[in-house]
Amino acid sequence: MFRSVLGKTLGFVGYTVQYGCIAHCAFEYIGEFVVCSGPSMEPTIVNHDIVFSERMSRQLFKIQKGDIVIAKSPFDPHMNICKRVIGLEGDKVCTSSPSDLFKAHTYVPKGHVWLEGDNLRNSTDSRSYGPIPYALIRGRVCLKLWPPNSFGTLSESPTRRIIKTQSDTD
Repeated sequence: MFRSVLGKTLGFVGYTVQYGCIAHCAFEYIGEFVVCSGPSMEPTIVNHDIVFSERMSRQLFKIQKGDIVIAKSPFDPHMNICKRVIGLEGDKVCTSSPSDLFKAHTYVPKGHVWLEGDNLRNSTDSRSYGPIPYALIRGRVCLKLWPPNSFGTLSESPTRRIIKTQSDTD
């Protein structure tokens, strides 16, 4: 009797560990579900939307201008941010707010990206903290899962701040 219970318990623990390892690898290397909070990506992503963030684009260096990414916050490594890629290394980006009379520009350094929220008036992004290292990117958002009425791929940037260069069209 005791052996039977012990055998079933150990068998259950073994399966739990195996499936836990599989789930960990899937979330770490394939993708994860993310609940977004805050107004910075409105109207594209609103508070409590659930999105799927895939990790392969980051690993293969396939992040492009216009992609929405999940990244570690440059201020708090325990917090993730959701922003749109506006510029890649070497790109010239506008660092001013839309309401600024005089526009300022800078270049994105090697190994960095420039991130901005779609809601420019209510977003803390690269305009505040500068370009972020590519290594802080966790994944690329490829699908909105919740709410069901907005399920699907994500829309283009409503801000029109992404400047396409000749190399983008090649």
